[in-house]
Amino acid sequence: MAKTAKKTTRGRNQDRARVAGGQKHEVGYEAKKTKRSASAVKKAVKKVGNTRKKVERRLGR
Repeated sequence: MAKTAKKTTRGRNQDRARVAGGQKHEVGYEAKKTKRSASAVKKAVKKVGNTRKKVERRLGR
């Protein structure tokens, strides 16, 4: 008898806490949210890492 995996939101929560700088839709979302350009978001991700809080702080939101 095989056990079924318990459904958790851990993976989703970890994913939402990060900005994937190489994914156009995520960069676009963050750019619109912070009223900055997509290139500014990409630069912020390169500078401070992909943690959403740090990126938003860097962009001055």
